[in-house]
Amino acid sequence: MKSMNKDLTIGKPQTVLWKFCLPLFGSIIFQQLYNLADSFVAGKFVGEDALAAVGNSYEITLIFIAFAFGCNIGCSVIVSQLFGAKQLKEMKTAVYTTLIASGVLCIILMAVGIIFCTDLLHLINTPDNILADSKLYLDIYILGLPFMFFYNVATGIFSALGDSKTPFWFLAVSSTSNIAVDILFVTLFDMGVAGVAWATFLCQGVSCILAIVVVFRRFAQIETREKAEIFSWELLKKIAAVAVPSILQQSFISIGNIIIQGIINGFGSSVIAGYSAAVKLNNLVITSFTTLGNGISNYTAQNIGAGKLPRVKEGFRAGLKIVWMLCIPLAALYFFGGKYLLKIFLDHPTGTAMNVGIEFLCILAPFYFVVSTKLVADGILRGAGVMNKFMIATFTDLILRVVLAKVLSMQFQTTGIWCAWPVGWTVAMVLSVYFYRTGPWNRAKLRS
Repeated sequence: MKSMNKDLTIGKPQTVLWKFCLPLFGSIIFQQLYNLADSFVAGKFVGEDALAAVGNSYEITLIFIAFAFGCNIGCSVIVSQLFGAKQLKEMKTAVYTTLIASGVLCIILMAVGIIFCTDLLHLINTPDNILADSKLYLDIYILGLPFMFFYNVATGIFSALGDSKTPFWFLAVSSTSNIAVDILFVTLFDMGVAGVAWATFLCQGVSCILAIVVVFRRFAQIETREKAEIFSWELLKKIAAVAVPSILQQSFISIGNIIIQGIINGFGSSVIAGYSAAVKLNNLVITSFTTLGNGISNYTAQNIGAGKLPRVKEGFRAGLKIVWMLCIPLAALYFFGGKYLLKIFLDHPTGTAMNVGIEFLCILAPFYFVVSTKLVADGILRGAGVMNKFMIATFTDLILRVVLAKVLSMQFQTTGIWCAWPVGWTVAMVLSVYFYRTGPWNRAKLRS
């Protein structure tokens, strides 16, 4: 079997998880460079309205990302369990089934996106001065959906096989290329917001094709006694049992963010720009925790598949150590140095946009310890396939944030909106940790 594949059911849990998650963290940094590059180039080389347009569109793109993420997680968890159980033929079939189902889903979403793009932008009260650029960015983004979908499935497969290094190298090359092409299209060819979108389209396209090629080459070296089936309805049901709740979770979070974006849009384009810059920085942190949570899901799924339930509890403890070590510098950096980071995107540091961004980061940063704990517990629940409890905690967070953002904004303006985040995170964390602690792994004893 290819040496890049890693059995996460063998070795000291903390050491195994550290080695697996460190490349994931590197991947997170480069993944976020895609989003940060778009905002950086738009804000610095085109203008504040362009930054607002890209940030405004980003909330809608999260809906599409939610579906790709669901396909990634559904495939990753089931493939991890089959890999842990050494059911290699079924594992291959699960991958082929996911690729086919993802392709069909992607075509449907592209049609929906093309038809309803303008309606979605109006739905979130997009100001007239950024409507055209927002639509242009979304139109190009939708054309690149197949690349995003299949790339996400490919990275899910690598992670399921215990290989977190291959996705890291793909992301390192593609994201740094994206920055260069971004600047080239916008400055030399004067393509504006369209240049930002096309740069992402091209770089993600190349990454996707290369990733899929490597997946099939990797699979060619995994020998099975019988030829794997191309499609299985039974495995699709198992994949969907994990993927659909994950898609719903991410979709409803995106819808919640769109509702919040609509509230923010009522305060004008300067506030939108400040929020767009700050939320990019915040999403870098949250995505870091979420990706590490996904790694914990792969670890959990492999060990459950192998029948090594006691190792799950050790994985939770190791996961907490990793995310809290990230929390300390990130929370401090955002709280005390947020204004310097926001200058990356904003040319007017004394303006309304800057003040909005600083306030947003100062309110949220101290609570990164809370949300990271929730996402580690969620990783265990998702890897174990306990999707109902996972969704209860997630929807509690979402509903609280949306409702409180609307209510508090009436009395405290934008400050009230930002305060909704910590409340939602705290309540949801308590639920996620409680659900984790009631799992069967907490009643099992770890064997040496």
